[in-house]
Amino acid sequence: MAITTRPSAPGGGASGAPAGPAAGRGTAWAEGVERLRAAATTEPGRLRIIGAVLAALVLLFGVVAVWEISGRVTAAEDVVGRSQPLSADAASIYRSLADADTASSSGFLAGAQEPREVRQRYEKDMANASRLLVSAAANTGAGGESRKEIALLGEQLPRYTGLIEQARANNRQGLPLGGAYLRYANEQMSTVLLPAAQRLYEAETGRLYTDYDEARGWPLAATGAGVLALAALVWAQRRNYLLTHRVFNHGLLAATAATAVVLLWLTVGQTVARSGLGEARADGQESLKVLNDARIASLQARANENLTLIARGAVLAEDKKSDKYDVDYAKNMKQLDAGLARALELADDASGRDPVAKAVAGVAQWKQRHAAARESDVRGDYELALPQVIGGKGQKDSSGASFDTVDASLEQAVAHEQKQFTLAARGGLGALGGLATGAAVLAVVGAGAALLGIGRRLSEYR
Repeated sequence: MAITTRPSAPGGGASGAPAGPAAGRGTAWAEGVERLRAAATTEPGRLRIIGAVLAALVLLFGVVAVWEISGRVTAAEDVVGRSQPLSADAASIYRSLADADTASSSGFLAGAQEPREVRQRYEKDMANASRLLVSAAANTGAGGESRKEIALLGEQLPRYTGLIEQARANNRQGLPLGGAYLRYANEQMSTVLLPAAQRLYEAETGRLYTDYDEARGWPLAATGAGVLALAALVWAQRRNYLLTHRVFNHGLLAATAATAVVLLWLTVGQTVARSGLGEARADGQESLKVLNDARIASLQARANENLTLIARGAVLAEDKKSDKYDVDYAKNMKQLDAGLARALELADDASGRDPVAKAVAGVAQWKQRHAAARESDVRGDYELALPQVIGGKGQKDSSGASFDTVDASLEQAVAHEQKQFTLAARGGLGALGGLATGAAVLAVVGAGAALLGIGRRLSEYR
């Protein structure tokens, strides 16, 4: 009887079932794990694994350090070169608008022959506000609250100047309608322009504080990676000592030194930067904010003082008895008193305190002279009250002269605090200078040194 046999399968299996790709070998991942396990059973294999891990940890530390420090440097540069100048420009826009409103009312009170210096002050304020709006529009990002307020100010500013020119033209002709135009212009300034400028200032100041927080944030990821890399290097050297009784491995020692330098540089640099930026915020920006608010309150008080004489009781407060502008003047003076008291608390040197103290004395004098002018006005003696407010006609001790003293003193204080801010903020930024580049270079050097150190040990097995 003949016996027939079936041909074997291509894969050599007698059953004839086709052998798949996975038969006889594992996946690439399994193969890699198996090779790693096999390598770990010998000292040369373990050294190769240790060297790769050390180099990877040192490089990881460098990458994370460069990434975090670069972000903080960018934020600090924004504080110094973008967000704080934009915040200062927004405050200047508000001051310019408020001062223009004050100058327009002062010129109106002077009558048909408006003093040349008052007219020039008004024009300078309006030109400054327009210029700063253009600058803000060019440097502010697209969209957002700031863009909306800049657009509103750009739209409403020509309307305000048009009302002022109508008031001036009627005043030159001796027409009482000029006072109505001026009051309406002041209403537009108080209810539309100044609130928009205030919102712009708050938006830019908020962005400034965001940049502050980002620049001062501690680089936790980089610090953690540095500590981990340093700990791994120390462990590797201790292991080497226990196995060989050799105290030093030059490559591992160099890698440890490079890592320690970066970690120390990172810690000291960020600490100094935080200190400088914190000083800039506490002693510079906070003082600037208080002084700007005080100066704005003084400008509004002066405008309301002028409008009290212009309106002559035509506009009443909510109680329907008191003069609205005189009531607003009293509120502004309370704000000014509070602001100056706070500014004295924040001033940390004589150059900052002296102009504020001079402004405090000027406010006290201003109140006395205003009270005298107000008394004359209430008696119906407008001809006496007018020079007591705006000066002229032999009247040297006018409330306007006191206001000028206060305004000049506050301007001096603002300039000093701005200088203090810039010095402190630039000092904080300087502490981070070169850190990102240095961390990258030292990380590469450290990783290379770790590999060389392990390579020296491996050469002993050849």
